[in-house]
Amino acid sequence: MRADRLITDCQLATMVPGGAPYGTIEDGAILVRDGRIAWVGARVDLPSHQAVQTDRLDGRWVTPGLIDCHTHLVFGGDRSGEFEQRLGGATYEEIARAGGGIVSSVAATRAASEDDLYASALTRLEGLKASGVTTVEIKSGYGLDRESELKMLRVARRIGREAGVRVRTSYLGLHAVPPEHRADRAAYVDLAIDDILPAAHTEGLVDAVDAYCEPIAFSTNEVARLFDKARDLGLPVKLHADQLSDGGGAELAAKYGALSADHVEHTTGAGVRAMAQASVVAVLLPGAYLMLRETTPPPIALFRQHGVEMAVATDCNPGTSPVTSMTAALNLACVQFRLTPEEALAGATRIAAKALGLQGDIGMIEAGKIADLAVWDVERPAELCYWLGKPMLTSRYLAGQPN
Repeated sequence: MRADRLITDCQLATMVPGGAPYGTIEDGAILVRDGRIAWVGARVDLPSHQAVQTDRLDGRWVTPGLIDCHTHLVFGGDRSGEFEQRLGGATYEEIARAGGGIVSSVAATRAASEDDLYASALTRLEGLKASGVTTVEIKSGYGLDRESELKMLRVARRIGREAGVRVRTSYLGLHAVPPEHRADRAAYVDLAIDDILPAAHTEGLVDAVDAYCEPIAFSTNEVARLFDKARDLGLPVKLHADQLSDGGGAELAAKYGALSADHVEHTTGAGVRAMAQASVVAVLLPGAYLMLRETTPPPIALFRQHGVEMAVATDCNPGTSPVTSMTAALNLACVQFRLTPEEALAGATRIAAKALGLQGDIGMIEAGKIADLAVWDVERPAELCYWLGKPMLTSRYLAGQPN
């Protein structure tokens, strides 16, 4: 067998379900050809091969590269002042209704150049990469006009080309009503759906369409209009759903066959059942839950009971989840939501890939998949969820190349 690279002397957490915990292969080996996994298994079973490069990992653990399937990585400014306000007793809703929150990030993002946005995003991306991330989803939603939304999405595409990660973009035009449209939100909804989204799609900047469905944001009827447009354009959808209240977001996501419903702290049994029937992934965002000091966790037991798969993501954003470590998000998901370490790690690999529609290419160490890998200096995979802040990554591979 011809191979570009042999990765050997390692323990593999393949995350392939149905076998050993974590899909473990002890004393494993991986053959990589043309950026994909050509063979994986126990080293003793290694087939006859000719490898250009051999990497011996001294017994370290290898997982699929981690996938952060929900971020707002590109934005201008920060909102540390609002952090102080919340610590002083103000609620997220009060800050938003007073003109803070998302709208304050809009002003900073509009004022920033593409180069400025790119440079600031890279500082946050370094934390994600250092915690094993090889794929990141990046949303728009802090521009809220045509020029600025397209600017954000162009920056996200540039990150994918230049910054050593795989990027999927989501158009989040229905994130908040911008200040200039407060007196006529319907006009902004029309603009976001009928003008900005088609323009972004024409430029090839959109992989999926997202929205924020809450009483302080957009109604199910408004989101349904957006999702109808996305369907017309052949784009998959996802949804910020039921974060602060039960607004029927999970059911709406299920109705449109969404890739995921994200946050879902207040999702009811009916919503869980609808998600299960439509195979919608629940994306858990424990960083926002922590920062907002929420007390109603997602219905984890119901998700398990009905077979709803659960992903984990950082929700990296300037206001409610300034989290730039994927392993920190795994720890928080276990501590706050009582996920098992294996559930959490699956949620940042195999299931996160499904939440982005990429399950055919990434998320497991399996023959045929792209060789996006993370190498860890740990004794067992559970340590990736156990340590909070400890550097554990020793190297990453992106499409079989050290990165």
